[in-house]
Amino acid sequence: MAKVKEIITDPRKLSLFAVTWPIFFEMLMLMLLGNVDVLMLSQYSDQAVAGVGVANQMMGISITMFGFVSAGAAIIISQYLGAKKAEDAKRFSMVAIILALAFGLIISAIFIIFRFPLLGLLISEYYLMPFAGAMVLTVGGFIFIQAVLLTTGAILRSHGYTRDMLIVTVIMNIFNAAGNALVIFGLFGLPVFGVQGVAIVTAFSKLLGLSIAFYMLNKRIPGIFKIIGRKTGFPFHYVKSILRVGVPAAGENLSFQAYQLVMIALIGTLGTTALTTKIYTRSVNFFVLLATVSIAQGGSIIIGQLMGAKEYDVIYKRALNYLKYGIIASIISATIFFIFNRQIMGIFTSNEDVFEIARVLFFLAIILEPGRAFNIILISGLRATGDVKFPIIVGIIFQWSVGAFLGFIFGIVFGWGLVGIMVAALLDEWIRGILMLFRWRSRKWQSMSVVAE
Repeated sequence: MAKVKEIITDPRKLSLFAVTWPIFFEMLMLMLLGNVDVLMLSQYSDQAVAGVGVANQMMGISITMFGFVSAGAAIIISQYLGAKKAEDAKRFSMVAIILALAFGLIISAIFIIFRFPLLGLLISEYYLMPFAGAMVLTVGGFIFIQAVLLTTGAILRSHGYTRDMLIVTVIMNIFNAAGNALVIFGLFGLPVFGVQGVAIVTAFSKLLGLSIAFYMLNKRIPGIFKIIGRKTGFPFHYVKSILRVGVPAAGENLSFQAYQLVMIALIGTLGTTALTTKIYTRSVNFFVLLATVSIAQGGSIIIGQLMGAKEYDVIYKRALNYLKYGIIASIISATIFFIFNRQIMGIFTSNEDVFEIARVLFFLAIILEPGRAFNIILISGLRATGDVKFPIIVGIIFQWSVGAFLGFIFGIVFGWGLVGIMVAALLDEWIRGILMLFRWRSRKWQSMSVVAE
């Protein structure tokens, strides 16, 4: 097989736009994938939406845990490519896939065996349990597919093949939307399967996506599936390297997801209306985050390769420019969604109580999202350089002391409800964001390359 031409020659010539626009549309498709479930289920019942929303929040923690592998692999591979050590990058890639599969199988087993006790920690209204349980059993039971897909996507993006994962996501989305229409609305005379049908379709769409991603990976990086076992056998020390970088890198996200679970549990005590409003607004707010997350992911690919090439001054300036783009994008997006909040929420529900609470939450998002841009973009930049410990330390301290604790005080003790919980989240984002800016300006990350000499 002819050797595929390397997409990356000089990381200084990488354009943020060229790397980011496929990520933007990939993220858009992924958000639609989740929101299609919510939108279609909203025509089925609000209780189904609430139950599935809780299940997805719980499974979101496991997906974040898979970041231990995918985040570690992405950082290492990017830096090794920047340092012109492509063979090492290839070996790290295959080790990461094997590690993701093993980890994913363990999590799948946990979801199948302990789904009801785990859901019982989050759901106080037990009529939601059948909906949540069906989703966790099927989607959670096959979560190992998601684990491998995330890692495969991280490998392709790290090599600069961001368009490939866009193709994968578009195909997954089409399959998922068509399948949901069949099982929820009973098209062509089929019976209505409801939540169980949605869960099955979601699981199969991810399997289809993984199959295509593997094809893309083998095409772009020839011989990747054969590299393990050549001469030296399985490189177990690579596993240690991936986890040493990946565990702290994904730890901040894991802390955030756990904190979000606590918030969901608190909101659940406020009643189904508050919980449903949170699920709907969270689905919409993903679109507000779209540009910021895309800039962060695209920027981290460039920063990682520049770090391998030891272009420290270029890295410093580019990250601050990426931050400016993210702040502007988040303010514009949040303002647009606030202006049209009633029309947007009307897609999901006609409940006036939901409209009233959502309007306030959308207003708060205009203040919250720029602070979140600091975190998303600068934390991604710090991770790409190998500075993975500072974000998790700051995250654990402030997500729980400010976000969770003050959320309980404002929302439950003071009786401000869902609005009080969101005010606490706003404070948490801005405090952490400012600290991340100070860290970036300190330039301590310059000494944290993960490339072995």
